[in-house]
Amino acid sequence: MAEALAKDHFIGKEHAHGKTFDLFARPTTKTGLVGWLTTVDHKKIGMLYAGFALFFFLVGGFEALLIRTQLMVPNSRFISAQLYNELFTMHGTTMIFLAVMPLNAAFFNLLIPIQVGARDVAFPRLNAFSLWVFVAGAFMLNIGWFIKAGAPDIGWFGYAPLTSKLFTPGLSTDLWVMGLQTLGLSSIVASLNFIVTIINMRAPGLTMMRLPVFCWMALVTSFLLVLAMPAIAIALVEVLFDRHFGTNFFEVSGGGQPILWQHLFWVFGHPEVYILILPPMGYVSEILPTFSRKPLFGYPIVVFSGVAIGFIGFGVWSHHMFTTGMGNVATAAFAVATMAIAVPTGVKMFNWIGTLWGGQIKTRTPMMFALGFIWMFMLGGFSGMMHAAAPADAQQQDSYFVIAHFHYVLIGGATFGLLAAIHYWFPKFFGRLVPEFWGKLSFWIIFTGFNCTFFPMHFLGLNGMPRRTWTYDANMGWNEGNFIATMGAYLLGLGIFTYFAVLIYTFFKGEKCSNDPWDARTLEWSIPSPPPEHNFKAIPTVHARDAWWYEKNHQEEIAKEMAEHMKAEEAHGGIHMPDQSWYPLIAAFGMLIGTFNFIQLHEPVLMFGSQLLSSHLPLALTGLGILLVSCYLWSLEGPGGYHIHLDAQGNATSPRGDHY
Repeated sequence: MAEALAKDHFIGKEHAHGKTFDLFARPTTKTGLVGWLTTVDHKKIGMLYAGFALFFFLVGGFEALLIRTQLMVPNSRFISAQLYNELFTMHGTTMIFLAVMPLNAAFFNLLIPIQVGARDVAFPRLNAFSLWVFVAGAFMLNIGWFIKAGAPDIGWFGYAPLTSKLFTPGLSTDLWVMGLQTLGLSSIVASLNFIVTIINMRAPGLTMMRLPVFCWMALVTSFLLVLAMPAIAIALVEVLFDRHFGTNFFEVSGGGQPILWQHLFWVFGHPEVYILILPPMGYVSEILPTFSRKPLFGYPIVVFSGVAIGFIGFGVWSHHMFTTGMGNVATAAFAVATMAIAVPTGVKMFNWIGTLWGGQIKTRTPMMFALGFIWMFMLGGFSGMMHAAAPADAQQQDSYFVIAHFHYVLIGGATFGLLAAIHYWFPKFFGRLVPEFWGKLSFWIIFTGFNCTFFPMHFLGLNGMPRRTWTYDANMGWNEGNFIATMGAYLLGLGIFTYFAVLIYTFFKGEKCSNDPWDARTLEWSIPSPPPEHNFKAIPTVHARDAWWYEKNHQEEIAKEMAEHMKAEEAHGGIHMPDQSWYPLIAAFGMLIGTFNFIQLHEPVLMFGSQLLSSHLPLALTGLGILLVSCYLWSLEGPGGYHIHLDAQGNATSPRGDHY
């Protein structure tokens, strides 16, 4: 619908020869730094998301290696207790909010428009805004490493009363609060964009029950983000008010209740688990049919089980709180709900096994990571069912058994799924095939290192080792387990290094491949590799659930249909593409300046040891002004855009076509 409006005669005639208000001239270059900073192309935005996410993935991994090095031997003084607190806080925060979530967002950007047969997302400039707001939030969370305040040290869960001024009077907690608020805004904006894109911009014939499973999982994830993020946003506002305005939401001395934070946090935090894991379930549901040479077994059941997981996920949050004294009725209710949510998850497992059963399985590198995902996530699910039993959870709570559980879910599950997806779609977006030998070698190193790291933690936890402990005495019986876990962490780090080194080599020197090297089934494999700016020569008509599989078997019909669509599109002026814009970047920059100074309102502004201002208020207002003005100018900027014209073979006849 958005594309039809863009190509309508009202826009084409009334706007084409008129002028819009441009304080900053809209750039036309697609290359260089300016091209990347102002891009609204969903593929470039996806690559930027991926670049930032992979950087923070490595940062979070390095933080984990420092933690494991500290715990390798008893009574270690490799790092201080304060640095340890900062490291485990930032490791968890980084891996969840700055690595896995944005890496999923990268695939949402890269794949959703192409899989639904669209030119771009519904709101391209809003898409760019969500990217730069994410970058601003990442900066807020990590700037503490480089200033006197230090990094946040309250745990990635931020339990009250650790977040009060009494226990953490410095700036680090405020940076954590505002960083998460900023990231939450980015997630909500992006999610609304993806929801509209999937529902409103599907190609003709692409009914909801013909959508690729990945798009379904992305849709459910987007709804989870829109519905879950407000809970933590409210909680973070309350923390900020307690710290700066004397309220008592969580202050016991003023009648507040610290347990209120746990409820608000986990109302967000448990849907967050499925926000992290549903997209990898989508990746695996696309990869398994390709390398099994057969359609996905039980497609409707896979879709509806994903929806069920999202729905039930809002009713299990208090299984994180079995030891807080909620009472028998509440504990029993959440225990039952936790067991119930295992049912749709188990259904997916059986569907994936059914897809493999009787298939002509090809064990290429993406398939191996996908199978690793199934095995690891299943093991993590088994230990999760143990936690669903409240008496068992009372023994395992806050022990290393819990760490083993959620790492099997989030690394063995989410990360293995993401690594499978990177290998699978790398040829599509870069046109080069990762060498099988090195890809499989990286898989086996990662697989071995992961299990050596986290499997011993089950026994450490059952043997009484508490989580978040800086060091331990030699007579506790934890020496061997920690030493093996640390050696496994080094091996896991080597595997991750090998994985990305191979990708970098492939990017520059890898073997060039065809548009469809895997003989896949979905629409993205029908277009050139790398994809052109406009994605499709003509918007396709979808005739079957596996749209590209159908096209490969009905080439004459599709070619005739495509030629007719190209003629019709050219008759309407050609392919409309959105213009680039400076305003999403400037708006995000204003938000960063405003929030960073807002949390320091009553502090003097220092630079090079000298006081510049007595308060941060002028800088906070400046940031707010930049944000508001840039959003206003953004609204005046107009839709803009230009038309691309194609010849009969689908090649662009001019770089930018007719510009508005």
